[in-house]
Amino acid sequence: MALSEREQKLLDELERGLYESDSNFASRVSRKPKSSPAARLVTGVLLAMIGLSVLVFSVVIQFVVFGVVGFAFMLGGLVLASTSWSGPSLSAEKVAKPRKSGISSKSFFEDRWDKRQGG
Repeated sequence: MALSEREQKLLDELERGLYESDSNFASRVSRKPKSSPAARLVTGVLLAMIGLSVLVFSVVIQFVVFGVVGFAFMLGGLVLASTSWSGPSLSAEKVAKPRKSGISSKSFFEDRWDKRQGG
């Protein structure tokens, strides 16, 4: 959702005020991550593969604790890999659809719900 010009100006003013009042906090908050998204993706995939292999190993030896540890490694790796991925961003022009004059503001599903409820 795009910001209006007034909202953007207000946000810029708040940001400048934060940097002026507490520059130490502002610099800590605005720090970039130390690793690149590609490195986090590779690390996450490797961690997930290690977790999967520990999980399979625990099934073979029938030891539950290794299974839980393997699952935790696998889940952590998948979370790490998925948080490094930033999908394509949709601009406001692509998302916003022009409304036709005769169509109500309700969505398709809301209309169906109202028909089922008898309204």
